[in-house]
Parts: sequence; structure tokens; C-alpha cells
Amino acid sequence: MKDKAGKTQGQAKQKMHEGQQQAQQRGEQAQQRGEQAQQRGEQARQQGQQARQQGQQSGRQAQERGRQIPERGRQNLDDTEQEMQDRFDQDYDA
Repeated sequence: MKDKAGKTQGQAKQKMHEGQQQAQQRGEQAQQRGEQAQQRGEQARQQGQQARQQGQQSGRQAQERGRQIPERGRQNLDDTEQEMQDRFDQDYDA
């Protein structure tokens, strides 16, 4: 009888130990998943920041191109006026 009780008690202790090990493993796995999620969040934040910076840079470039076009138009207009003046001078000089 004592042997049976001792055996049952030993089995119960073994089961309890196994349960503790499993709980510890689940806790470690949960911690790893949490760290991975944190890393993915950090990567997403960095990608978002890069996209924002690229968007700002593209906006500045577009704004600069927008400024350059009217200046080119003015330069072409000035050239045309000068050409007309040159032709006028040539016509009346002849």
C-alpha cells in the first residue's frame, strides 16, 4: 500500500514538474512573439518615416520644377521680344 501511495505521489510530482516546464516554455514563446511584434512595429515605423521623407523630397522637387517653368517661359518671351527688336532694326536699317 505504501509503495502504491509513494508511486502515485511520485507520478503526481512528475506531472506537476512537466506542467511547470510546459508553462515556462509557453511563457518564453509568448515573450519571443512579443519581441518579434515589437521588431515588426519598429520596422514599420522606420519604413513610414522613410516614405514620409521621400514624399517631402518629391514635393520639394515638384515645387522647384513648378518655379522653373515660368522662368523658362519668361526667358523665351524675352528672347522673342529681342528677336522682334532685332528684325525691326534690320528692316529699317536696310
